[in-house]
Amino acid sequence: MMGRAAVSPVFVGREAELAGLGESFEQARKNAAAAVLLGGEAGVGKTRLVTCFAERASADGAHVLTGGCVELSTEGLAYAPFTAVLRQLVREQGSDEVAALLPDGAARDLARLLPEFGEPGGDAESETARARLFEQILTLLERLAERRPVVLVIEDIHWADRSSRDLIAFLSRNLRTAPVLMVLTYRSDDLHRQHPLRPVLAELGRVDGVLRLDLPRLTRDEVAAQMAGILGTTPEFAKVGRVYERSEGIPLFVEALLDCDGECAFPDSLHDLIIGSVEQLPDETQRVLRVAAAGGIRVGHALLSAVTGLSDPDLEDALRPAVAANVLQVADGRAYVFRHALIREAVHDELLPGEHVRMHARFAEEIEKDRTLVPPGRAAIEIAHHWYSARDDLWALVSAWQAAQKAAKTFAYTEKVQLLERVLTLWGKVPDAEARIGADYTTVLEQASEAAYASGENDRGMKFVKAALAELDETAEPERVAELVVRLSQLKISKRRPGALGDLRHAERLVPEPGLARARVLARLGSYLMFQGEVTEGTSLTREALDIARAHGEEALEADLLLNLAVGHSITGDMERTVAVNETALAIGERLGSGRIFLRALANNVDALNNLGRSAEAVERALEGERLAKRYGLYRVHGTFIANNRAEALESLGRFDEAAAAAEHALAMDPTLRTRHHLRRIRADVAAARGETDLLRSVLAEVDAFTAEEEFTQELTANDRLRMALHLLEGEPPAALDVAERVEVDTGIMNKPQLGWRLLSVVAGVCDAAAAVAPERAAALRARTGEAAAAMTTDNPVSEAYRLGLTGDHDAAAAAWERLDRPFPRAVSLLQAARAAAAAGDREGVAVRLRTAHPVALALAARPLAAEIEALARRTGTALSPADAQSPETPGAPALTPREQEVLRLVAQGRSNRDIAAELFISAKTVSVHVSNILGKLGVSTRGEAAAAAHRLALIG
Repeated sequence: MMGRAAVSPVFVGREAELAGLGESFEQARKNAAAAVLLGGEAGVGKTRLVTCFAERASADGAHVLTGGCVELSTEGLAYAPFTAVLRQLVREQGSDEVAALLPDGAARDLARLLPEFGEPGGDAESETARARLFEQILTLLERLAERRPVVLVIEDIHWADRSSRDLIAFLSRNLRTAPVLMVLTYRSDDLHRQHPLRPVLAELGRVDGVLRLDLPRLTRDEVAAQMAGILGTTPEFAKVGRVYERSEGIPLFVEALLDCDGECAFPDSLHDLIIGSVEQLPDETQRVLRVAAAGGIRVGHALLSAVTGLSDPDLEDALRPAVAANVLQVADGRAYVFRHALIREAVHDELLPGEHVRMHARFAEEIEKDRTLVPPGRAAIEIAHHWYSARDDLWALVSAWQAAQKAAKTFAYTEKVQLLERVLTLWGKVPDAEARIGADYTTVLEQASEAAYASGENDRGMKFVKAALAELDETAEPERVAELVVRLSQLKISKRRPGALGDLRHAERLVPEPGLARARVLARLGSYLMFQGEVTEGTSLTREALDIARAHGEEALEADLLLNLAVGHSITGDMERTVAVNETALAIGERLGSGRIFLRALANNVDALNNLGRSAEAVERALEGERLAKRYGLYRVHGTFIANNRAEALESLGRFDEAAAAAEHALAMDPTLRTRHHLRRIRADVAAARGETDLLRSVLAEVDAFTAEEEFTQELTANDRLRMALHLLEGEPPAALDVAERVEVDTGIMNKPQLGWRLLSVVAGVCDAAAAVAPERAAALRARTGEAAAAMTTDNPVSEAYRLGLTGDHDAAAAAWERLDRPFPRAVSLLQAARAAAAAGDREGVAVRLRTAHPVALALAARPLAAEIEALARRTGTALSPADAQSPETPGAPALTPREQEVLRLVAQGRSNRDIAAELFISAKTVSVHVSNILGKLGVSTRGEAAAAAHRLALIG
């Protein structure tokens, strides 16, 4: 019994799984980051498999980093696996060398997880700080991988806290080209329907380079091999059968069953099976193991000594049999680890009720007396866990409050919410709760609402805000109420629910005096009004707030208000002023060392430069901003917004592939919802130019363009513009006209070239396309469009180019677009000029313009535009160059007879065969024959598709 191994020294089976891990590692080595999701039942051998693979990878030159998630009842230990990885790196290389891998000052962010990196940074803004921490971890892994391939093992992610889950998902999306393999293990049998890991696994499963492995139970032959490895001899056939049947092929249970000799009855339950090996140990060993189990799966020697009251020699004597039996293992840092979580759970379940309370209370007391007994950063949450497990309401409340404050310092906002909810639950059980924690009930609700908002849990945030408001009297504490009402408005905006403006106006009325509380409310209200298009009022309120901020010397608030003011200038088309105001804010950001302010100002000026027609300069400025965003660790929040503006400038320049790639890369960084929608709309602009209707439709569905009414002018106009483009591509001019007629062109807020002028240009195109099917409506709308254009400002070259096109001076518009290096609108203007020349009988003029426009359309892969050019060339007898005419990108339109063209024109108008027959004085049967021929020539199967093709190929112009 004592002479045999508790665990088989021979690694049994798992060849297919090892091969899968090996293939993923090879993929990662080729600079294509990969991840493996390794699931399996408790005890099936996930850790053994990963350990074997890690040993092979390490021997093959990989840098293996390992971290595990920690079970602490209902709350997780924030960033536990990543803290363990950082601790391993510091142990291997020293904190200075690890810090040297990061941008200047970035190690201060890691100090929130590990004190070896010094004092944490002072910037605790919830909007940016958590995102920056994520980016520093990403950068660290990328830099490590520049030296040699990295294997990052994170075990037991079914216990992962929300922050760790978010970081895992972030790394999976963004470790694109670095030679890094992530191996994530989890208990598949623990994943009930509502388990928070399930959506994370679903999301990771959709990421390229992610392999999902499910570790099966051992076969009978593999169980026999495992038994032989443990026993050191070939087991009896009958015993193999009994062990296989009882263990059901789970290796941990095989090991436990082998502790029964031939006369031992097989246990009735899995709990009895696991605890059986423990019960064979000396009584004192069992007692100490029960104490250790209350401390978790891993407990330090010093802590266990303090809790048990045993001296070092006595504790070692008590634990030696458990180590020999492989119930416990000795880990780094003078700690003991239960060999498997199931063993720890079984031992913990053996605690009697009173014993359970006493043991957890003892752990809380000892850690409270000496916080160095647990790893740095863990004391607060460990104490909170143990007091809660000890069912001590008073100290459970106090410790949960203290742990919540610590959680905020590591940006573990979800964990903070959970701890504050515990405080709220226990509040009524502790008579002097307010005095105990030094905060009233409403303060707890306020903090919970703030943390919920920061973590994106908007529904919970609303619940807390409303509960806090119910506790307050706005006449007694107006500023406190105003802050909560503003937060409620932000939550409504995030949820796209109505009522945000009413909340903001209510908050403004609560703080009439010119203090900082009013300035902060006006900052939100003024910004909201500007984005809604109420620029005059929004600007007035912003200026009032700006005066207050300056009077109080609040430079950060002053910079934010300047940036808001610049937004108003941008919407009204005063782009030069926009640039100047943004530069003033940018200088303040530099002086304060605020990356957030600096990057926001830079992003806004990238947009302004593009609107001024300085698109190439905008692209270069954006690239500079994105580099700085990475340096500041703010790429996920501010860098993605700058990338959005860069993609927009690239789209303006006709660099469609680059624009699409920039948008997709930024989307992988998990930006905020509004930024994501902006990026998707840019991708939709490229899709519209290239005739990718399925992609265009999917984007519009994603941003709710078909159903939701946008509150903000920019989003609303972009949605309308893209919807009209989709209807035109699908051959539905009447539907496009319906959208165009609902467009409200407020000339006071639509002067921004990429906003109002671009929208008017699309509306004009809809009028041209709809003229054949609804001439009166199209003419009326065209007149309204002209009136709007005449009232708008044209103080920059982009606006002037749009104006020239809208007034019919297409040649001048084409020349203007050429000067601005915008090939797509130039080619469109040339086509429009060619149509005007055709109407005037100028065949040579048609030829010159089409021969210039056609290669541009082909180079851009703008297939609908190229098809329109070719269709006009056919109708006018214009010979395009042979190379262009035979391009596989733009196949020629089919030759329809004059009668077929007449029939197709009426089909496109939605007329039935009977109506067409009456119109053309032919039989309905003849019409049916014509329609069949047309469908065949066009290569389509329905009348709707024929109509769309007719408009796309200009067959019925």
